[in-house]
Amino acid sequence: MVHDITNPPLAARFFSYVCLAGYEVVSQNDTAFKSMHGRINGYPDLKKPDSIKGYSYQLSALLAMMETAKKMQPSGKSFEVYEKRFIDSCSRAGYSDREIENSQRYALAISKAILKYAKADGYSKISNYPRYTPLEKEGSWYPTPPAFMPAVEPYFNTVRPFTLDSASQFKPVPPIAYSTDKNSPFYKLLIQNHPEPASEDHRQIAAFWDCNPFAVQDDGHLMMGVKKISPGAHWLGIAGIACAKAGKSFEDGMLINTSVAMGLMDAFMCCWDEKFRSNRIRPETAIRKLMDPQWKPLLQTPPFPEYLSGHSVASSASATILTHYFGDNFAYVDTIEVKYGLPSRSFTSFKAAAQEAGISRLYGGIHFIDAITNGAEQGSKIGDWVLNKIK
Repeated sequence: MVHDITNPPLAARFFSYVCLAGYEVVSQNDTAFKSMHGRINGYPDLKKPDSIKGYSYQLSALLAMMETAKKMQPSGKSFEVYEKRFIDSCSRAGYSDREIENSQRYALAISKAILKYAKADGYSKISNYPRYTPLEKEGSWYPTPPAFMPAVEPYFNTVRPFTLDSASQFKPVPPIAYSTDKNSPFYKLLIQNHPEPASEDHRQIAAFWDCNPFAVQDDGHLMMGVKKISPGAHWLGIAGIACAKAGKSFEDGMLINTSVAMGLMDAFMCCWDEKFRSNRIRPETAIRKLMDPQWKPLLQTPPFPEYLSGHSVASSASATILTHYFGDNFAYVDTIEVKYGLPSRSFTSFKAAAQEAGISRLYGGIHFIDAITNGAEQGSKIGDWVLNKIK
């Protein structure tokens, strides 16, 4: 997904179906884990393929995830190199050729069913919708420098959610209204986003939670894309860290990752539904227009409307789900960004991490505070809803 520069909502969609493929295999082979049939929207009652024998269901679960990823992602074909390396390692670990072959057959059967379920979610219809045009209205979002990219996923709220009744189910209060009045609440937001130079601590926090797949580096005569993971990838990485630290079983880990992935998908649906309803201007655009024509935020502004903060919604939803599985005071060290040249950070709880992820967008200069606080509230509600639907 980093290679494909997959946007955050779409990445959550990919993660969800990939994890569902693995979890379906687990649920068919361990009675402690129930199928998602009847718990998430439109999920079919998939039957275990009784004609296939002599497989390892854990191996099948992982292979089902790989097969699903290969088919869903634009560059998925390149995943075959990793899959072959993985299968070779299984052979060296003692799996027989017959066990591997039957595990692959089982994985393909489940992946085929999951891909059929995914195809019916309506995402493929988005390409038929008219190209999104920014509103010609004062105070509305408009593409930002340096790349002035068009809006990302303006029709994401039309996709079938996993647990929600609709994308507008947890509609937040309206954002503080745009105003040029220097005594207005909106102008106070601008002042909060136009502070003295950020402290080193705030700069580190902003960088750690940046997770911007759209970053473009402007060298004057040349623009280059800087590839990074999405916010959802960061939180699934945290889920992996927590599972390892807590010594969770393979099956528990599959349930936890699937729960977080679907929570991310539904969180982005709610958030994007609000983004393109309120369509509020970004701090960068407003501050340049009303206060300081030369001002630049610490982080690069993502290409979609400001309210709500996607990081706040997705992080709060993920933290709520992870807290359910690991407890309120689960301390951990987040090493997800180390491979991107950033130091690790320690957290006393998932909710503390979600709060830092949210406020990082204020430090980075790309969100107003009401988008952060109201986004966190929406995310918590979504996390609770997801848990109640799938528990």
